[in-house]
Amino acid sequence: MKKFIAILSAFLGLFMLGVFVQPTQIQAAEQKTYTIDTDVTFPPFVYANSENKYVGIDIELLKEIAKEEGFKVDIRPVGFNAAVQSVSSGQADGMIAGMSITEERKQKFDFSDPYYSAGIVMAVKEGSGIKSLSELKGKKVAVKTGTAGADYANSIKAKYGFEIVTFDDSDGVYNDVINGNSAACFEDSAVMYYAIKNGLNLKVVTKPANTTETGFAVKKGQNQELLKMFNEGLAKLKANGQYDKIIKKYTEGKATSETKAKNTTTNSEDRTVLGILKENKDAFISGIIETLKLTVVGIFCATIFGVLVGLLGVLPNKFCRGLSTTIIYIFRGLPLIVLALFIYNGVPSLIGSKVPAFLAGVITLMLNEGAYTAAFVKGGIESVDRGQMEAARSLGLPFGKAMRRVILPQGIKVMIPSFINQFIITLKDTSILSVIGLLELTQTGKIIIARNLEGFRVWAIVAVVYLLLITILTLISKWIERRINN
Repeated sequence: MKKFIAILSAFLGLFMLGVFVQPTQIQAAEQKTYTIDTDVTFPPFVYANSENKYVGIDIELLKEIAKEEGFKVDIRPVGFNAAVQSVSSGQADGMIAGMSITEERKQKFDFSDPYYSAGIVMAVKEGSGIKSLSELKGKKVAVKTGTAGADYANSIKAKYGFEIVTFDDSDGVYNDVINGNSAACFEDSAVMYYAIKNGLNLKVVTKPANTTETGFAVKKGQNQELLKMFNEGLAKLKANGQYDKIIKKYTEGKATSETKAKNTTTNSEDRTVLGILKENKDAFISGIIETLKLTVVGIFCATIFGVLVGLLGVLPNKFCRGLSTTIIYIFRGLPLIVLALFIYNGVPSLIGSKVPAFLAGVITLMLNEGAYTAAFVKGGIESVDRGQMEAARSLGLPFGKAMRRVILPQGIKVMIPSFINQFIITLKDTSILSVIGLLELTQTGKIIIARNLEGFRVWAIVAVVYLLLITILTLISKWIERRINN
């Protein structure tokens, strides 16, 4: 028994050593490559086109500036909130995501020279009778968390007497208005005009207000060389005319009924379920592969961690049992999303090294799912009649051999259904890891929706894929269960 625990401990130690050594090696090998986080669900600033390549004002400007100044960029599509946290914790060198320059943000970030100016507009559902802010009294309005639109809405909500509903992505904001749950939404004018031009069933009813400037951001006091190169590159693009071409490419013209109808007709064939699948098959496949990788590695690590902690809980040692109980209590009690954000954004500030998103996801699953695994491993062993252990010990068997030969074989049969259920839960929980920017199936769906605005069809496809994966995993688990029981 002691040898078994030692082997598991050694394996886990080697795994964790690999976790924290790898980032330093990668960073040293790519000194001139900067990690830049962005939000790919924010067109026309950043989004994935029909070929699932990241385009938009921010992406093209950044790439052109990098080319002008001679540095490389590793662009990570993590979402606006995740990007803010990544830069704040040192996980990313900078972020570019249509970020408005505000006095509050200047307390934590250093901004580049502004590269775009836009105001906030209010949009309502087509056919709505609301035409002004004064008509919002007693109603709900939808905003996207952390955006200038949300800040503007909060600044006027008391004056106009409306209630704010927040969402993490633009699709949730728009659909809440379209479905009638909210009366209106507040959004950056460029973003809203782009969405309406591409078929969104909303209309703008106010003039742009609270105009703000948009900039590239780095953590305050850090990456000043990168910030300087961005400013110098931006100045060069403005001087040679490339800047104007990029801005014009993504913002020229506002949505009208004619252009909206024309665009909707042009893209109607691609808006069917089969059309969406055909157009985005590579993205879906990539998302599925990432989900399966997270699931398999997560289950493997969680099982080792859970069995180790569960066995500690049944050892005839008060310290070991107390340690096991404490670990289970902590990691089973923490919400998965909180644990993921802590590991990805909190731990780097403690260890002084970046933690790759995939690794952070695996560690999150290992600790959370492993805590549940430890609980039922401990419970399965304790469910075996105590007389079995007493009988084995009375025959002269040491504790370890009695546990291995007598108790565990009986306890495993009790644990198997729980193992199967935990495998399924692990697969579903990978969707929460999109919060740290992992391009698994859920994040892939968000990126596709940002371009085609077909939330219902895309989420239906994602739901079916998850059901298929869970069905396959269940069949495999049941087959393993039958083999063990036989």
